[in-house]
Amino acid sequence: MVQVEKGRVATLFLNDPERRNPLSPKMVEGLLAALEELEADEGVRALVLTGRGQAFSAGADLAFLERVTEMGAEENYRHSLSLMALFRRLYTFPKPTVAAVNGPAVAGGAGLALACDLVVMEEEARIGFTEVRIGFVAALVSVLLTRAVGEKVAKDLLLTGRLVGAEEAKALGLVNRTAPKGEALKAAQALAEEVAENAPTSLRLTKELLAALPGMGLEEGFRLAALANAWVRETGDLKEGIRAFFERRKPRF
Repeated sequence: MVQVEKGRVATLFLNDPERRNPLSPKMVEGLLAALEELEADEGVRALVLTGRGQAFSAGADLAFLERVTEMGAEENYRHSLSLMALFRRLYTFPKPTVAAVNGPAVAGGAGLALACDLVVMEEEARIGFTEVRIGFVAALVSVLLTRAVGEKVAKDLLLTGRLVGAEEAKALGLVNRTAPKGEALKAAQALAEEVAENAPTSLRLTKELLAALPGMGLEEGFRLAALANAWVRETGDLKEGIRAFFERRKPRF
């Protein structure tokens, strides 16, 4: 269900193209295991996530969806917790992540893209949160969506359940960059390579700050930032960066 191509920038493929890469229990388990492996691999500096075939991810597994209303409360809750764990794991992944939206990203599939730090979307792709159309609620995804675009835009997308194209998605703040048809993966890998040039410690700490700050008050946020500012001054990455600056060379992180 999941395929990994390692390198300085690793590429993680949702690999169930015949079914449009749904977030089946096996897919979720595979993604969590792959993220654990890639975090531990010191040679991996950044991650690109994309889908095999014509879709990024169509969201819910149809086979699972057919029986969801017949499942008991405990089984449904366990499944919800596994999805929550995946979104949280990807959102807080310590290395930079870039989603390459190569085709439809729908419902939970759209949430998977939003959990990444940056999103590159093909011009002919579509993204949206269609849960309300079948009586579902985009509960877990809404946590990510409101952080990405704010309440008013989130209400528009969640209450209408409409799909939007790449240009509108960029204007709304759902994605960072667009790419021609068939070029999302290449563009996302290039963006990930650009980000991976920077200091790993700085990237990790920046991600931690950005995850924490929206839930903090002004004074609390400034105090956390001051601690981060002081702590990073003791790191080897900063020492190397300063040496490289004065020696007029590229830093070796």
